[in-house]
Amino acid sequence: QVQLVESGGGLVQAGGSLSISCAASGNLFSSTMAWFRQAPGKEREFVACITSSGSGTNYAGSVKGRFAISRDNAKRTVHLQMNSMKVDDTAVYYCAAQPTVYDEIFSRPRDYGYWGPGTHITVSS
Repeated sequence: QVQLVESGGGLVQAGGSLSISCAASGNLFSSTMAWFRQAPGKEREFVACITSSGSGTNYAGSVKGRFAISRDNAKRTVHLQMNSMKVDDTAVYYCAAQPTVYDEIFSRPRDYGYWGPGTHITVSS
C-alpha cells in the first residue's frame, strides 16, 4: 500500500519562495513522482515530475525556471522548491506517484495511480 502526504503549503507573497514536500510510505523506489496543481474552477494541471533515479525531470512551461523538483529516495521524499511565485500559482498542490520499470516521464494526471490529499498554497499580491 502506497500513501502520499504533502506538507509545507501556506501563504506567500508574490515574488517570494516556498518549498513543499511529499512523504511516501510503501515502496516507491522505482516510481516517477510528480506535482500537479488545481486552482478553483480549473482542471488539474501538471507542474513537474522526476524519474525514479532522479536523473530526469520535466516542467510545465509556466513554472520552468522558477520551480525545481527533487527527490531523496533514502528518505522517501519529493520536494518542490518554488521561487519567484506569482498569484497565478495559487492552487492546491498534489503529489503523485506511478511505479515504473524504467526512468519514464509522465505529465498527464491519468498516468499516475497514487495521489496525496493535497496542500493549499495561496500567493498574495
